[in-house]
Amino acid sequence: MFYWFMKNLVAGPILKTVFRPWVSGLENIPRKGGVILASNHLSFIDSVFLPLVMDRRIFFLAKSDYFTGKGIKGFLSRAFFNGTGMLPIDRSGGKASEASLNTGLAVLARGEVLGIYPEGTRSPDGKMYRGRTGVARMILEGHVPVVPVAMIDTEKVMPIGTKIPRMGRIGIVFGEPLDFSRFEGMEGDRFILRSITDEIMYELNRISGQEYVDVYATSVKDRSAARR
Repeated sequence: MFYWFMKNLVAGPILKTVFRPWVSGLENIPRKGGVILASNHLSFIDSVFLPLVMDRRIFFLAKSDYFTGKGIKGFLSRAFFNGTGMLPIDRSGGKASEASLNTGLAVLARGEVLGIYPEGTRSPDGKMYRGRTGVARMILEGHVPVVPVAMIDTEKVMPIGTKIPRMGRIGIVFGEPLDFSRFEGMEGDRFILRSITDEIMYELNRISGQEYVDVYATSVKDRSAARR
């Protein structure tokens, strides 16, 4: 109810009027059934505008830190993330990673839309980085198609480190669905998972027009932090 109220009566109309998002390929989202939307990740507001332009509700996996704040600020943060379809996950690895996978698979099993950022983190500089293979596992274990999504210019409207968006127009491009059913039953093969992930990233790179760098974004962030 809160999700519908905010999207259709409060935040949605305001954001659409101010930022005038343009959309291409919306018809590529299946009308029903489980599906993964695999998107590039340039800004915090990616998770705000992507649900805004869709008819179907989308769920995202978000780090659990967003849900553990205390006081009024923590309460408002939890209300926002819960209301916008964010599901808390533990990114510490091991059993926590399996729990995250199962959370995503549960969304797909209900026939709903799951949003994933294959790069695993926001791009530190507007470039596109190597994808993590978790998205491929979910595709194969969930038996669902994946729709590549390119967020355009969101990093210009709200760069990393800023708290208030700037005036500007953003775009969202939905590519054609990718079917990997030919690899069914091969989710344990790391070479297959890498191949699927790379194909998704190739398509994301094509529709976004970003420069591609074949390293993980987290490695770039870690090196940058070490230099500081």
